[in-house]
Amino acid sequence: MNVPVMGIQPQQPVPVQQQPQQPLQPFDNISKIKSLVGPLRDSLSNTIKTAAQVLNQNCQVDVGSLKGVDGQIPRFDKNLEEFYSLCDQIELHLKTSIKAISQGESSSRYLPMPVVPTRTENLGISDNTLTYPQYLATVNAQVSYAKEIHNTLVAAAQNISPSD
Repeated sequence: MNVPVMGIQPQQPVPVQQQPQQPLQPFDNISKIKSLVGPLRDSLSNTIKTAAQVLNQNCQVDVGSLKGVDGQIPRFDKNLEEFYSLCDQIELHLKTSIKAISQGESSSRYLPMPVVPTRTENLGISDNTLTYPQYLATVNAQVSYAKEIHNTLVAAAQNISPSD
C-alpha cells in the first residue's frame, strides 16, 4: 500500500509509447531530387489522365451526347499545380547543388588546404591543414578583400564618368 509521505505522491510508471520509425530525410540536394522523381512521375501521369478525361468530357458536351458537367472528374488545375510545384522543388535543389559544387571548386582552388571541423588542440594536426577558426578567419579576410576591391572599382567608375 502506497502512503504519501509529507505530501509527496509516489511516482507511477509512465507507459512508453512506441512511435513509428520514420525514414530519415535526406539532407543533400541530390538525394532530395531523387526522392522527388517518383512523385513527379506520378503527378505527371495524373495530370495527363485528368487532361484526357476533361477533353473527353468537353468533346461529349460539344457533340451533345452529354448534358451538363459531371463532378466526378478531378480538377485539372489542381493536378497541374502539384506537378509545377514538384518541378519548382527539383529546380531549386538543382540550382542549390550547382552553387554548392561551384563553391566547393572555388574553395579547393583558392584554399587548397583541408579544413578540420573539430577541436584539434591535442591531435597533432599537420601544417597542411586549417582548424575551423583559422578557416573562418581566412574566409573573412577574403570577403573583406573582395568588398575592398568592389568599392575601389565603384569609386574608379564614378571618377571616370563625365561630370555634369
